[in-house]
Amino acid sequence: MAKARPNVLFLMSDQHRADIAGYAGDSVVRTPVLDELARTGVTFRNAYTPAPICVPARQSMASGQLPRTCGCELFGDDLAPGHMTFARRLSQYGYATVACGKLHHNGPDQMGGWTRRIGDGMAVRHEYIEGRNLEAFRDLPLATEHKWSQAKEVKRAGIGGGPINDADDYTLSGALRFIDGFFANPYYDRATPTRPLMLMVSFARPHVPFLTTRDKFTYYLNRVTPYIDQTISDHPFLSSRHVKQGADVSEREIRRATAAHYGMVEGIDEDCGRVLTALEHVGQDLDDWIIIYTSDHGEMLGEHTLWEKSKFYEGSVKAPLIIRLPGRAQAGRIVENNVNLCDLFATICELTNVPATDGLDSRSLVPLLTGNYATWNNETVSHYGGTNLGHEAHFDRYENLMIKRDQLKYQYYGRDMPEVLFDLARNPKETRNFMDDPGYADAVAAFRRRRDELGYGPNADADYQNAGY
Repeated sequence: MAKARPNVLFLMSDQHRADIAGYAGDSVVRTPVLDELARTGVTFRNAYTPAPICVPARQSMASGQLPRTCGCELFGDDLAPGHMTFARRLSQYGYATVACGKLHHNGPDQMGGWTRRIGDGMAVRHEYIEGRNLEAFRDLPLATEHKWSQAKEVKRAGIGGGPINDADDYTLSGALRFIDGFFANPYYDRATPTRPLMLMVSFARPHVPFLTTRDKFTYYLNRVTPYIDQTISDHPFLSSRHVKQGADVSEREIRRATAAHYGMVEGIDEDCGRVLTALEHVGQDLDDWIIIYTSDHGEMLGEHTLWEKSKFYEGSVKAPLIIRLPGRAQAGRIVENNVNLCDLFATICELTNVPATDGLDSRSLVPLLTGNYATWNNETVSHYGGTNLGHEAHFDRYENLMIKRDQLKYQYYGRDMPEVLFDLARNPKETRNFMDDPGYADAVAAFRRRRDELGYGPNADADYQNAGY
């Protein structure tokens, strides 16, 4: 019988392309831990991020609300202090909520509803400093986080450590120490395992820079199949920031970057295994736990000559998602329905018997976990951009929206760019735009109506509140 208040382990990575896993059909990458979670859990093959950019994706997932609903539409944005998150909600119902590693909060509420935070990465961006002197900040050479250009990221990939790997070492060490203290506490014998726990262990890999160990790099170097000789889209946004083979990077450099990325994915798999082993070491039966694995978005990895994220191509906008629910969901179940990381809020609430809050863009995945597909609304939404935020922004504002229903994926990029419609059943490589195909006229009309309801386009609903699920 399932526990009324089960423990929850939330394992998360950053920028993990959904198809680079053994359970997803990749025969090269070594991911035995994730493969076992998939074998004994439920895999969602069409899980999508609410935004293919780190910060809005993470804050939307945490709040169970799409970026426009929660007010986090670009990299520099953050949830308002005290905004409801699934961590805050479980905390209100007696859970110890502990986050190790990356949450990517930029504002003053660095806890984000968690009762304890462990690890690196807590920092408030200067635009959130209350009462700051604008003249003083205008004259200061502010230290900011930055990355290399995408071409240089490819060129510099290979063997090594770096800030991402260092942060993950910190995260793993903190998680292991917490598990030992919470469940065993060998020094004072005051462990508190009777209190339900939600533990998030959130890694920064396989995010750029792509650096891995010598052993992993040399293993993958001559085994991976890199994306080479790719065609550049003629769409002005889908072709932006492309890294051209031959002009910007060489074929060999693309191979090296791909191998390093694969090595980082394997490293994440190993670290997830260490967390699971630590729980078993202190006497926990993992069959009593809800275990979730996901990432904030994917990685283009050179496909369509693109790297990193921000596009609505499958490589960028899809995320891996596994939920292990022994005794309540059939082991090995594969769900093909379109779902969203926002759906995890309502799902976690239902699985832990905690009442969900109102105003969510979140639908419980429990029916899909248990094989009830009939009533599922097979839509998923991803977007970012907008102008509704009250602090200075350092990024251009966009109006980028994706709506996917069944195998059709509609995209809107503002009034000055063409709309896009992909049919993944007919063209899984996403190289053909079906917008002008008369056979899709009814579907396009329906997508445009939904676009308006979501607050986008020339006829946008000025009173948009949420997705209306």
